[in-house]
Amino acid sequence: MLNLFFKRFFSVQGLNNSQEKTPTWRDNLKAFRNLPSFFYLIWQTSPSLTLSNALLRLLKAVLPLALLYVGKLIIDEVLRPTGLLWQWVIVELCLAIFSDILNRAITLLDALLGDLMANESSIKLMQHAARLDLPQFEDATFYDKLERARRQTISRTMLMSQLLAQLQDTITLVALTVGLVLFNPWLILILVIAVVPSFLSENYFNRSSYSLARSWTPERRELDYLRYIGASDETAKEVKIFGISDFLIERFRLLATKFYLMNRQLAIKRALWGSFFNALGNAGYYTAFAYIVYQALIGKISIGDLTFLAGSFRQMQSILQGILARFTSIAESALYLQDFFDFFAMQPLITSPAQPEAMPEILKEGFIFENVGFKYPNTERWAIRNVSFHLKAGEKLALVGENGAGKTTLVKLLARLYDADEGRIFLDGKDIKNYDLKEYREKVGVIFQDYVRFQLNISENIAIGKIEERQNQTLIQRAAQQSLADTVIEKLPEKYQQMLGKRFNNGVELSGGEWQKVAIGRAYMRDAQLVILDEPTAALDARAEYEVFQRFAELTKGKTAVLISHRFSTVRMADRILVLKGGFLQEIGTHEELLANKGLYSELFTLQANGYK
Repeated sequence: MLNLFFKRFFSVQGLNNSQEKTPTWRDNLKAFRNLPSFFYLIWQTSPSLTLSNALLRLLKAVLPLALLYVGKLIIDEVLRPTGLLWQWVIVELCLAIFSDILNRAITLLDALLGDLMANESSIKLMQHAARLDLPQFEDATFYDKLERARRQTISRTMLMSQLLAQLQDTITLVALTVGLVLFNPWLILILVIAVVPSFLSENYFNRSSYSLARSWTPERRELDYLRYIGASDETAKEVKIFGISDFLIERFRLLATKFYLMNRQLAIKRALWGSFFNALGNAGYYTAFAYIVYQALIGKISIGDLTFLAGSFRQMQSILQGILARFTSIAESALYLQDFFDFFAMQPLITSPAQPEAMPEILKEGFIFENVGFKYPNTERWAIRNVSFHLKAGEKLALVGENGAGKTTLVKLLARLYDADEGRIFLDGKDIKNYDLKEYREKVGVIFQDYVRFQLNISENIAIGKIEERQNQTLIQRAAQQSLADTVIEKLPEKYQQMLGKRFNNGVELSGGEWQKVAIGRAYMRDAQLVILDEPTAALDARAEYEVFQRFAELTKGKTAVLISHRFSTVRMADRILVLKGGFLQEIGTHEELLANKGLYSELFTLQANGYK
């Protein structure tokens, strides 16, 4: 009934941008189940800081009652002297100094613990994200969960302080309540009646605010993306040359304004109703205050008692309002906390078996695709289907096909970044799912066409291929020589320590071809049994590409290799060529065999050859 009442009186038209419903009271209460796990996270972050913080807050909790009572004694001493006036003044001074010291100590511990908590949460989030799989990262729903979890890594610091403050204020409230109950229990009832409506109002609006923020997660991601591409070194060239700055700004403005208007409508109603209920609270306080003053006028209590009771009631009202307001804020944060734990509840789709097979040190039979099919999440179109072939140990296989034919999908399946939806893939006669996932991937060296240009120094950029060897300068230099990246490095002022990219001081931007040589160096960092190059030389000129593949052929002798290239002068260097069309295997064979077949390969080869005439 209460929820219905607030929905009718506080309703905000068009609150949600999607089907997201406003959380109910039951949702709020359920969200509190997350708090024990959250307290455990705090404890794990730093047991010593957590315990120290709790003890200091316990001391701080009883100080308000002590200060009020000493103040009462001082006033009574002024009116009826017994010779203890200045002793009580000194006691109050000591309590005030001690209170200030406690405040500063608590603030310091909150800041230290909060920073550690934010750092640990971010580390845990990155660690868990690393365990999840590529198909999950390609799902928009997953990105919404990731975005909500990422936002919690910082805001959880505030929740931690709120929870600790809540416990502190609750102890203070209990102590002050004892004094008022002994004087007149009805004052407690007046206090509750004065404060509860404001609490219900704030709770309702907090839940509505959470609903709005949650429903707008995709749009906020779009706003962040527009903000990034509108002012980034990586997009500046295209933004300027195509003159799309005004388009991006207008799109950002429209989306941001829409969210602002919806949020403003909620904020205005919250401010108006909050003012009304706070006025009711003040009326309740002054009703109680008038009653206490009347008791003093008729001589039932002393002026010191009046001061103590009025101060206690005022502090209780303020603390109770703070507790209830903080309760709604904690309830809202607990709802957001659910997003945080929901992300960590997600499990990898691709896992290792309980008892994995031993990975072969040297491949004997190679890989066999048996009627393999795969389609990306949230789509009904098959990326590849009914693909069967044998990639022999030590063989160089080239993949050919038009864009969207399924070439990159096939090598991602081979690297086990995806698991097939149909069929099976065998390595030396055993399903690749039977091998330990980490060991399997360590035996695969792969460079994709959309490799990342890390804003790190060039040594670290190459070492990414086997990051645990980042201190092994001999291995890094050898990988650079094998990929021809050493020809790039020798021109740089700081050689292997040269920072790449323009994001940081003294950074140098490389050309596309130079970046590709660095990226290819990553593949040579590993002692891989399978080396995959997916369009690795797209930015290289014909001479540089020829040199890279000549080196590639030499360095992969005795190893199995797969390469994707649209240049048939490179493709013909492979032992065999596999041709894909629309996700289906069209033909497979040597360059000469495929030309003789007069099929798709022959057609594509002839078209490219004619282009050079």
